[in-house]
Amino acid sequence: MILYILRGAFILLATAVTSLYLLSNQWGANVDYPQFVLLLGVTVGIAAVIITVDATTTHKKLSAISGVFLGLIAGLLAAYAMSFVVDLIAVLTAPDEDPARTAFLNLLRGVKVIIGLITCYIGISLVLQTKDDFRFVIPYVEFAKEMRGSRPILLDTSIIVDGRILDIIHTQVMQGTLIVPRFVLNELQQIADSSDKLKRARGRRGLDMLQKIQDNEIVEVVIDDTEVEGTGVDQKLISLALLNRGRVMTNDYNLNKVATLRGVDVINLNDLAKALRPVVLPGEHLHVKLVKEGEGPTQGVGYLDDGTMVVVEYGKSHMGQDVDLIVTSTLQTSAGRMIFGKFANEEHNSPPAGEDHPMLSEVASDGSDVPPPAHDESRTSRSSSSGRNPRRSR
Repeated sequence: MILYILRGAFILLATAVTSLYLLSNQWGANVDYPQFVLLLGVTVGIAAVIITVDATTTHKKLSAISGVFLGLIAGLLAAYAMSFVVDLIAVLTAPDEDPARTAFLNLLRGVKVIIGLITCYIGISLVLQTKDDFRFVIPYVEFAKEMRGSRPILLDTSIIVDGRILDIIHTQVMQGTLIVPRFVLNELQQIADSSDKLKRARGRRGLDMLQKIQDNEIVEVVIDDTEVEGTGVDQKLISLALLNRGRVMTNDYNLNKVATLRGVDVINLNDLAKALRPVVLPGEHLHVKLVKEGEGPTQGVGYLDDGTMVVVEYGKSHMGQDVDLIVTSTLQTSAGRMIFGKFANEEHNSPPAGEDHPMLSEVASDGSDVPPPAHDESRTSRSSSSGRNPRRSR
């Protein structure tokens, strides 16, 4: 609304200034009414063109606009300083005869205009090309973007393909702006156009997810066309994060490490998911459904709602049942977390008649890693150090 008022005021002021100038200074020069209307129309047309250019240029950058004005001021100052040299040349070399002298002075005035155009162009071009490294001498000032409020988050290709970012957005816990660099979008397109079927599917999934992320009404998503230094997408992403003082969201372990070394804050979605898992301590009670047999003769395996594996001693005879457990130990590995427990009812914590004590193993019946319970520490240390299945080494 304010912009519309500003644009209307600009047209009115331009028309008023033109009218007052014509009425006060040019009416005596026999400017008739049609010419007066024509000049007003030209003024309004020029103002309308300026407003149209301003309205259609939506992606404006303050650094570029500031660079143009600073270069223009520097060029004008340089032209003003050089005008004294031109005036000195006029005094020393101007002809004495009046017609020739007048023509010579007019020529020097044109030279001043050309010098002004040259210096303004050089000043603007120099500032725009070196604005990231430009320094004032007095005071020593650097062009830097002042960040207030929430810092922007730059999305990596792995995060977009992963898709969980969309669920996080819908929880409304994220604030600020999500930035998708142009080179990340180009990488998604290259993956989607790959001849490899799996890569092509991942790329198309990433493009679909990006479309859904853009359609959300909770956070703002910006496609950034800024060109930054770097030979690869990871290096460019880190450079852009340093430039915008933003954070990088990624699932890439190597990018996480390199960005941390360069002082860029990283949001790792795997670490976030790990932090949000419920904390289970030894001695706590759980209610879980046993869905399959473990590798041990009497082991039963169940899963929590978040996918955490629960290994229960003497649970084989309770397949398909919901049981109450007491946590005996937990183990965190790179593949995830596992919980070991026993029945809350003590009468179930003994082997059935005719069966020996179970020889617990690190491998479940489906081939997934299931370490032995924590109370058998010597056995755990031996199997971890050797890397062999204790059942096979027996």
